[in-house]
Amino acid sequence: MNYIKIGENIRKYRKLNGFSQEQLAEKINISVTHMSHIENGSTKLSLPVLVDFSEIFHVTVDELIFGKINCEDDIFLKEISLILKDCTTNEAKFLIDVIKHTKYSMDRYLQNNS
Repeated sequence: MNYIKIGENIRKYRKLNGFSQEQLAEKINISVTHMSHIENGSTKLSLPVLVDFSEIFHVTVDELIFGKINCEDDIFLKEISLILKDCTTNEAKFLIDVIKHTKYSMDRYLQNNS
């Protein structure tokens, strides 16, 4: 595993979520020193700690390990995730269906008008 890349990803998500190292370390129940070492890639982290990060950031463990799309896209996905988080299951399914149909209609419209 590339612990430097994982640390960079954790730092990116920490900053996107507006946490200081101290705040995030407290939420994860680790020391600030350990938090710093994780972000610098100078230490390994346990699976439970990795899962805690993914839950706090609302991303998958894969996203923390392997990285993801650029930060601008992360912000859009985070915003959508926060909207869906406040929905009931039926509301979330409805909104996802609306997004899918809107995307399909937009693609067809653009294809016909290009």
